[in-house]
Amino acid sequence: MKTTGRSAKASARKLLHLGLRKLFAAFPRPIRFAAYRSFVDCDVAPGPGLVLKIAETQEELAACFALLHDAYVSSGFMQPDPSGMRVTLYHALPTTTTLCAKLDGKVVGTISLIRESVFGFPLQAIFELQGVRKLGGNIAEVSALAVHPDFRKTGGAILFPLMKFMFEYCSTFFDTRHVVIAVNPNRIEMYESLLFFQRLQATPVDSYDFANGAPAVGASLDLRSAPKLMEKAYGGKSQRKNLYAYFTQVVLPNIHWPNRRYFTTNDPVMTPALLDYFFNQKTAGFAKLDDRKKMLLHSIYNLPEYQQVLPKVTDEAMETHPLRVHPRYSLKCPAELHIDAMAGDKTLGLQVIEVSSSGFQAYCIVNLPLNVWGEATVHLGAGEHSCVLAMAVRSKSGFYGFKLANPDVIWRQCVHALESGTTHEHLVPVA
Repeated sequence: MKTTGRSAKASARKLLHLGLRKLFAAFPRPIRFAAYRSFVDCDVAPGPGLVLKIAETQEELAACFALLHDAYVSSGFMQPDPSGMRVTLYHALPTTTTLCAKLDGKVVGTISLIRESVFGFPLQAIFELQGVRKLGGNIAEVSALAVHPDFRKTGGAILFPLMKFMFEYCSTFFDTRHVVIAVNPNRIEMYESLLFFQRLQATPVDSYDFANGAPAVGASLDLRSAPKLMEKAYGGKSQRKNLYAYFTQVVLPNIHWPNRRYFTTNDPVMTPALLDYFFNQKTAGFAKLDDRKKMLLHSIYNLPEYQQVLPKVTDEAMETHPLRVHPRYSLKCPAELHIDAMAGDKTLGLQVIEVSSSGFQAYCIVNLPLNVWGEATVHLGAGEHSCVLAMAVRSKSGFYGFKLANPDVIWRQCVHALESGTTHEHLVPVA
């Protein structure tokens, strides 16, 4: 009898909730958006028990994936998994960063940032991104957001710090201009009203495979233009209601920023042991991959210790899916190219964006001669300067592909660290 009574009350609450939602939807858009903003409550000085950081240990990652699993299952976005975790192929990539919020040592919030790579990112399979790409700059998908149930009704005590962390990390550490999302239609107005996301298309997608076929709306946010829009909406509000000041001016000591030896633009943490644990032992993530994806993983993690835990690839697959011999790694650092007297004897500034064991890609504001050797000084990190012979062999719209004659030790050490695919063991501050 008690069970029947609780079920009846739950049904009544659900009906009431649906009724209020329909009533709210009937209000004009400006009124709805103003209502969303009225609920903003940002604590500019949270206690020291709150820590925002990159999830990098097995325990932190497992807690994030478990929190995400429970949130997705309860929302109908996935079926329960025997592992009790939601782990996707994107989490295996060095271009994905999982952020976490910990309160008194317990993970209570998480969000994953998936930068575009050879695997793309989930939503681009169903949403058109041509308009975003025309604006220039790198794109990252904000995915796998979950907050512990105990903190979903506390005025954003976890959500807002986590979103601030995401905003700052993408803007300053992740080399990202645009963030894109795919969310349930019931949630899209929260992102539009609070953070000024713009819809990628006018109507929701009926079925989003990445979320168990749930309906989804795609949206994007230009991190360059967002601050001005936020200032206009929040500039005159009180401190706890001012998301503009919170995101762009407030400094939270609770955020633990990554330490980087090199000027990398991502923070990979997946060691061979972690990949094996999450994708072979706890789930069958690697076993389910097709040959093409297996080959791509091998091209990304091409050191022997990684090859041992990656899914096996047949000789036939290797012949069918030829891949790049020298993988490229994202880096954003300055360089100078000195060209000898025969070509004009001048030193030109470069912006390096990718490196490999045999070359690099860089941007230059002036035209460079092709097939002419020069001396390049590349500032790979603080106190890490590589001096190499380099020659531009191709160009497109100011971007040049260089090949190296004989990379020095500093260059080889940097590429090896990037090949190792981790930050907490290899990309640590220089002693």
